[in-house]
Amino acid sequence: MSAIVEEHSHHTAPKGLKRWLFTTNHKDIGTLYLLFSLTMFLIGGAMAMVIRAELFQPGLQLVEPHFFNQMTTVHGLIMVFGAVMPAFTGLANWMIPMMIGAPDMALPRMNNWSFWILPFAFAILLMSLFLEGGGPAFGWTFYAPLSTTYSNDNTAFFVFAIHIMGISSIMGAINVIVTIVNLRAPGMTWMKLPLFVWTWLITAFLLIAVMPVLAGAVTMVLTDKFFGTSFFDAAGGGDPVMFQHIFWFFGHPEVYIMILPAFGIISTIVPTFSRKKLFGYASMVYATASIALLSFVVWAHHMFTTGMPLAGELFFMYATMLISVPTGVKVFNWVATMWRGAISFEVPMLFAIAFIVLFTIGGFSGLMLAITPADFQYHDTYFVVAHFHYVLVTGAIFSIMAAAYYWLPKWTGYMFDIKLAKFHFWLSLVSVNVLFFPMHFVGLAGMPRRIPDYALQFADFNAIISIGGFAFGLSQLLFVAVVYKCIKGGEQASGKVWDGAEGLEWQVPSPAPYHTFSTPPEIK
Repeated sequence: MSAIVEEHSHHTAPKGLKRWLFTTNHKDIGTLYLLFSLTMFLIGGAMAMVIRAELFQPGLQLVEPHFFNQMTTVHGLIMVFGAVMPAFTGLANWMIPMMIGAPDMALPRMNNWSFWILPFAFAILLMSLFLEGGGPAFGWTFYAPLSTTYSNDNTAFFVFAIHIMGISSIMGAINVIVTIVNLRAPGMTWMKLPLFVWTWLITAFLLIAVMPVLAGAVTMVLTDKFFGTSFFDAAGGGDPVMFQHIFWFFGHPEVYIMILPAFGIISTIVPTFSRKKLFGYASMVYATASIALLSFVVWAHHMFTTGMPLAGELFFMYATMLISVPTGVKVFNWVATMWRGAISFEVPMLFAIAFIVLFTIGGFSGLMLAITPADFQYHDTYFVVAHFHYVLVTGAIFSIMAAAYYWLPKWTGYMFDIKLAKFHFWLSLVSVNVLFFPMHFVGLAGMPRRIPDYALQFADFNAIISIGGFAFGLSQLLFVAVVYKCIKGGEQASGKVWDGAEGLEWQVPSPAPYHTFSTPPEIK
């Protein structure tokens, strides 16, 4: 069946720009998602550079406080909705049909649409920065009353952009679920699915469950701002704390949406370069499902300082700590997989090992934040910033880079520049820790987040943090160079790309238009 589909697509392939605009091929759409995600990663990273440049010294240097707040807000929104989530969706589009033996995604036209509405959403969000009064400046969590009473009229653009992103996510999730449930090859039972497929299936259910909650939150912000409702306005009988409950009921599962596919990637890469089967496959599946279920009952750990009843604080504290159990199962299983394996330290494996170590650091700081009385001290300090960047940068983004290096030879048919890629890894590894580790110290000492100025005693650490930030930002240009060189061509990848690696006996992609990034003969 798949051979027929490939043959057919080869003959009917549209040429040039039309091919990319109207494509319903999962590989093309995966490529579009990944390139879009890389673009957003660089734009969001540039905003982070503005933040770190301002914080290099105490006092107000480069930008106005209002613009600084816009940068922190849009940086967060772009990295979450524009970089991490589309990257995982791109990987899902590329790999899930291949992994389950399907000819394509189940709903190819919806697949095309779910991608093409994304650039418009982010164009609207970025455009709002250039309008009178500026873009959103209330943090990516857009707490009321900052986003309602105290925001400008450009909030409408922000709400519209978030709605479009949400629609895209829901369509992508439906497509993943329908594909995995209906298009598995004969004999591929549930407990034979690759772990990347499992993690994405569970992630897709999370997306469908929580994206409508986000839609409700932004709609209430819109009506409070423009239509005279009082959902979050105490003067009209509303409650600003209710906003936090609604937002974090979406927001906490969202954090797991951004890390579960990463677990699937690491569970694919570690066995390959350890030359061993994954240790504890079934426990990994159950751990992933447990994390997903528990993610719905921990949301108020973001709200310990809002004055909730003691029983509520205790419940959310213990429920949060419980999540560390299935997460710990995963970490121990990865380590057990590597234990006494014949490990080869190829670039994807380097990123995978860095992920395991650094993501675990992020997990430990998360446990510290889960302890209610301690959280009263840490809340809204740089300790929180350190925590979630360890989870999302050395977690989600490192796993995406591991996946890119792992599958690039399969996607393009060419081997990337290994020396340059290793240089990228080591530079990223050192600089990311110089960037985020000292944030734990300034946070514990009481430096508040999202503020463009700070007390003199934090100056030395902030200089170090900013230097790490610029080094990390610049080192990502090496990644762009590696990807660009690989797409353009180079050394042909062999059939067994990662030589001797179990389960990776790949065929080199043929030069048909729907198999590879490189320009097919008839379009040249």
